[in-house]
Amino acid sequence: MPAIVDLDPTVVETLRSAIGGESTPLTSVEQLRSYLGEHPDEHTIVLGPSVDLQTAMSITDGLRISRPSLGVILVRRRIETSTLAEALRAGVREVVEERDLAGLNSAAKRTADIARAMRDAAPSGQYGEEAVRRARVVTVFSAKGGCGKTTLATNLAAVLADGGKRQVALVDLDLAFGDVAIALQLFPTHTIADAIPLGATLDAEGLAALMTPHSPGLNTLVAPVEPGTSASIPAELISRVLDILVEEYDFVVVDTPPAFDDQVLAAFDKSDVIANIATLDIPAIKNLKLTLETLDLLNFPRERWQILLNRADSKVGLAVSEVEKSLGVTIAVQIPSSRDVPATTNRGVPIVLDQPRHPVSLAIRSFADQHVLPLAAQPPDQAVPPELRQDRRGVFRRKARH
Repeated sequence: MPAIVDLDPTVVETLRSAIGGESTPLTSVEQLRSYLGEHPDEHTIVLGPSVDLQTAMSITDGLRISRPSLGVILVRRRIETSTLAEALRAGVREVVEERDLAGLNSAAKRTADIARAMRDAAPSGQYGEEAVRRARVVTVFSAKGGCGKTTLATNLAAVLADGGKRQVALVDLDLAFGDVAIALQLFPTHTIADAIPLGATLDAEGLAALMTPHSPGLNTLVAPVEPGTSASIPAELISRVLDILVEEYDFVVVDTPPAFDDQVLAAFDKSDVIANIATLDIPAIKNLKLTLETLDLLNFPRERWQILLNRADSKVGLAVSEVEKSLGVTIAVQIPSSRDVPATTNRGVPIVLDQPRHPVSLAIRSFADQHVLPLAAQPPDQAVPPELRQDRRGVFRRKARH
């Protein structure tokens, strides 16, 4: 049953009434610490408006590591942007205004459902002992179109497959305007849209039937060809697809649209590397800066970000050093310009396969060697569970709409 903490007993009773059902009233942080020690199965705590914000953040940050299935709901008299951002970074599950009693009731139900799902999914009843996943996921992203996302994704997937030495799945998540099939000159019988009727019953065998092979070791899951289909593909289905693929492949590469939509954020949740690609022009650099700030706000670990600069040798008045200084990051790989890239794309052959010694091919291979392949030798990460990140994103989006 939820534990409700506030220094004012009257407020505690009001919050208890809003949640409904059985709950435990607590009027001090010390009582909360004792209570949690005695109740290892508790799934929800509600921190009332009189609990100091820094104290609440300290409690939440500690629980995120020691008891990740335990959800924290923060109640504030007024939700300010700075408070919301700090709460999300600390791992607070929901932030609710004190007067929004219906919202508190809904938040408590969601938190309980998430905790139950996390515990049910954990082996031997122990959360945190996740099954060792096989594949590592690389998501290629840019908030600006025309930077070369699909070119990078297709060539990176081909490099990782290495002629059949590894099994790689390439997923086209640009559900409205995906170009993976065209770039590789594929003629798919099925697309990701065919997974919609299967929903939660989708399994490895069913997903394998939707894949389109390209070359030894490289299989693709292409975007829908019917206009308007993208709106009917929920983020939950994307998560399901990726969960299956990581058990069946060595690497999964995800191509994306230039947007922070729910499907892309679902892919980010599963990603070991988020490969942000940009070009040497002001709009692309501006969008890259906003992308990094958004990833930071959404609490995606910075060690998973990698920055790639495409057409980096273009003489356009911007220096790579200036870009690095402006963004406060280091460019992982600089990919040079070449007319050979669109030429090979028009033939449906990744340049890394057509001309493996080409400077563009060497740059992409360098990125794979330095930032992707080494992940295969590392143990599975112990990142904040996707359920928590997804919920924090929901709070972020709800706040952004107000």
